[in-house]
Amino acid sequence: QVQDVESGGDFVQAGGSLRLSCVASAHTFSSYAMGWFRQAPGKEREFVAAIRRTGDGSYFKYYADSVKGRYTISRDNAESTVFLQMNSLKPEDTAVYYCALGTPGPAFSLKSGYDYWGHGTQVTVVS
Repeated sequence: QVQDVESGGDFVQAGGSLRLSCVASAHTFSSYAMGWFRQAPGKEREFVAAIRRTGDGSYFKYYADSVKGRYTISRDNAESTVFLQMNSLKPEDTAVYYCALGTPGPAFSLKSGYDYWGHGTQVTVVS
């Protein structure tokens, strides 16, 4: 049974920064893609960022247009942890943020590409 546990959500002023963490209990963590999604009240859960290993063993990072240049996804395979550094936060970034683990392949931005989800961590950005 794989479990993902997120942390780091908080209240923050617009323009501020937060760093989210997600620890996964998967035995072969390094081989899995990790994604971050978010869900604002009354909205669908949407893709934020993903990091996955390609055929040559390197990791590629992907971002939603709305966060590109402000957010950075990274991972520490030794600690089975994925991070989401969020800078220049805006009120519209307010949402519950979820990490997800799976093998989505090219479908890294789709919820259906991930098998295991955390319970989420609340990020609230106030102006």
